[in-house]
Order: sequence, then structure tokens, then C-alpha cells
Amino acid sequence: MSTHDDENIEFDFFDEPETVEATQRRRLPRLERPGGRGGGERPPRPPMRAPTGLVPLARLVGLIAIAIVIVVGLVFWVGSCQGKSKQSEYTAYATKVRAIATADRALGKSFEGAFTSSTKQSDFENKLQQFAQQEQLAYTQAQQIRPPGPLRAIHQNLIDAIELRYKGLTGLGDTLATLTAKNQSATIAKLATAGGLLTASDVVWDQLYRIPATQQLTNQSVRGVVIPSSHFLSNSDFVSARSFTVLLTTTFGGASTGGTPSGKHGDALISVRALPQGIDLSTSSATTIKVTNPLAFIVTVENSGNFQEPNVVVNLTVNAGGKPIKKQEKIPLILPAQRQTVNFNGISSELPTTAYGNPATIKVEVAPVAGEIFTTNNSATYTVLFTLP
Repeated sequence: MSTHDDENIEFDFFDEPETVEATQRRRLPRLERPGGRGGGERPPRPPMRAPTGLVPLARLVGLIAIAIVIVVGLVFWVGSCQGKSKQSEYTAYATKVRAIATADRALGKSFEGAFTSSTKQSDFENKLQQFAQQEQLAYTQAQQIRPPGPLRAIHQNLIDAIELRYKGLTGLGDTLATLTAKNQSATIAKLATAGGLLTASDVVWDQLYRIPATQQLTNQSVRGVVIPSSHFLSNSDFVSARSFTVLLTTTFGGASTGGTPSGKHGDALISVRALPQGIDLSTSSATTIKVTNPLAFIVTVENSGNFQEPNVVVNLTVNAGGKPIKKQEKIPLILPAQRQTVNFNGISSELPTTAYGNPATIKVEVAPVAGEIFTTNNSATYTVLFTLP
């Protein structure tokens, strides 16, 4: 080899130790690092990071969902308890009012019965006194009822309605007690005024109590609770001036002495209608009646006299083969020129098999009232043909 070649030869392996040594100088051994086992202070740990990924997120969402379910469940549970408590409160209130309403309706029927059946003034006065005492008891009971908060102001109208009934009955009794032959006209006017309080009580109960109370229940979302109605009078004509005039001049003026009532008295049969077909019976031709259940006959009666007539009896007889079917109804009171109806029900269940295919007769009679002379218009006989629908 020549000297030139020797000079150009490069031995790379001689450079390797220098590179390794330089690297060793740049990286200190573990034991020599500050804070290592070899001595020095330990560097602070980096802050912990929140776990990432779908699993931790799903756990968080699940916990939130469970919490929401628990809160919603508690809300519904509390609301359900409050709803049941409210429902019970309104139900208990309506039950107490219903007891008073039922008693007042029965008392009203007793009043009308006494009005039409009493033949002596003293008897009617005693009954009025008893009715007023019963109404005073109802007034006290109504005051003792504790209504739910939203019904407190409305409940006062119920108390006012009962108070009107008590004052009306008391006024009638007190006015009759001062009746004389000289002040009869003035007495009739006072009786009509006192009777007007009974009519007004029905209006107050319905318009100022029942309707507003029912609306309040709707506003409070209370279902299944019914505010009862209560009509003391079935007909306001019972306490009209005309009715009291007849009561004083006819019932107390004539019948109490045991004599025959004077003046024109009488009732007339107007019509007979078959239901539910809705067809009027005729006396001139046979009427075909389709027998359904229920089958009923509606009889219309008119007061053809000049005085009120109490306890008017109406009889109906069906002859359709076999044993006749006989029924009786009563009109409590009918005023002059007034028409009233009575219903005869349960006919279809009593018809014999011979009633079908053969002519049958229906006879209706209005019993004569005291002092009635003209009775030819009190009854009628109708020919009918009963068929199946």
C-alpha cells in the first residue's frame, strides 16, 4: 500500500466511543437525578386527570337518570297523597250537604201535602210551626259544616237559602195566626210574600250555591263529587196569591164547616198518550200500540173549575183478556185552568198473552172532586190493538 492510501483510510470505529460518551453526558443516571433514590427532593406529581372514555360517562348519566327518577317519583307520590286528601275532604263535605238537601226535599213534600190536605186553619198552622222548627235545625247543621277553603264563601249561600226557608215557613204561620175576616186581603198579600221566600230559596240554592260550587270543584280538579240540588217546592204556584186565596176562601172558609163547597168545581180528562211510541189514544177508532219495555200511559187532566183541587185521583183499567189491569195515581194539587199529568208505568209486564191479536180496551177515570156537578168529561174508553214491535 502506498503512503497516500494510508492517509486516506478512515477508521470510523474510533468515533463511536466519543458519541456514546456524549450521550452519557446528556442523560444522567437514575440515581443521580434530582429527587431520585440517590438523594434530592422528589418533584411534585402531575395533577390527576378525570377518567376519560365511554364507561365513566355512562356511569355518570346513569346516576343522573336514577336521581331524576327518584325526584319525579317523590313528586308524584306527594301529589297523589295531596290529591287523595283533597278528594276525601270534598267528598265528606258533599255528603254532609246531601243529608241536609234530602231532608229539605222531604220537608217540602210534607209542606205541599199539608197545604193540599189540611181542612182546618189551626191544623195547618201547627204543621207550619213544626216545619219551621225542622228548618231551623237544618240551618244550625249547615252552619256547623266546615267546607274546604275554596268553598267557604260559596257555602254561605247555602246557609242563606236555608234561612230563607225558615223565614218563609215562620212568616206563613205568623200571618195565618193573625187572620180575621176584615184583613183577609192584606193577609193574602202577606202570605204570598212569605211564600215568595220559599221560592227564592230554591233559586239561591241552585244559582248562588250549587252551580258556583260545582264550578269550583272543576277548578280544583276534583272528580266524582256531586254538589246536591234541593228544591223545596215542586211548583211555585203552591205559594202564589191565587193559591192562598183559594185556601182561605174555599178550604178554610167552606170545608172546615162540613158544608158543600160553593162555586164551580171540577176536573176534565184531556188526553191519554202511549209511550215510548208517543201516540195519542182515540175514542173514535182503534189505536195500534207496539208493546215495548217499558210501556207507559200519560194521562193529562185539567182543572175545569174556579178553585184549586187537592188530591185528584186518576184510575186506569186495561181489559185485554184475563184479569183486568188496574192502576191508580194521584195529583197532589191542581190550580184553576191548570193542566197536570200522571204516569202509569209497568203495563207491559202485566199484559196477558191474550192481549196480542185481539182488541183490548183502556178506560181512564178522573174521580169527581168535592162540589163537582158536571162529570161527563171525567172519563173515556179507548179501543187498542197490542202488537209486538
